[in-house]
Amino acid sequence: MDGGLLSVLVVSTNIFNGGQFNSTSESESDHYLVQQCLRGNSQSFRQLYRRHQQRVRSILYQLSDPSSLDDLVQEVFLRAWKGLPKFRGTAKFSTWLYRIAWNVASDQRQAIAQGRTQLRTLTEKTPTQQDAPDLMDLHYQDLVQRGLESLSFDHRTILVLHDLEEVPQKEVAQILEIPLGTVKSRLFHARAAMRQFLQQQGVQL
Repeated sequence: MDGGLLSVLVVSTNIFNGGQFNSTSESESDHYLVQQCLRGNSQSFRQLYRRHQQRVRSILYQLSDPSSLDDLVQEVFLRAWKGLPKFRGTAKFSTWLYRIAWNVASDQRQAIAQGRTQLRTLTEKTPTQQDAPDLMDLHYQDLVQRGLESLSFDHRTILVLHDLEEVPQKEVAQILEIPLGTVKSRLFHARAAMRQFLQQQGVQL
């Protein structure tokens, strides 16, 4: 599977997609807001929350039990607030925050035996005040979600961060604290496994 296949299959129905990755200007603004937070300005942390909560929610949605999504998002930002004095600024704030999100998802996964109930049915997550979604879109999204469930947590994480959330490989390496070469290797094997799953389901690639 090429790098864009997974994104193509879900791009029209990824309900928590937060858009493109943070720009340099936003990163600079994040740094300013972090400094204001450390000076006791709680309003600055609210701005950081509003800026990043959609992307955090999207990552958690793909990696953990959606029935606990709101609680997990709150847990991520609670940990971020408590850990902010230890943030050294050697990486972007977003990288540090997504690392926390990954840790929260990992903790929840370990707490649920065999990772059961990872994902709810799509009907529970369908917007209520819109026209009925295209059945083919739902079909492909369901396939992708089931394909993600079939992967190991490490491979699933790589696909979610890189192919779905468009986080650059170098930044994925920082978030997961693994070598760039390991990111590339896991991405290759994860895409191969996803391709195999989709082909078994009758998707022509």
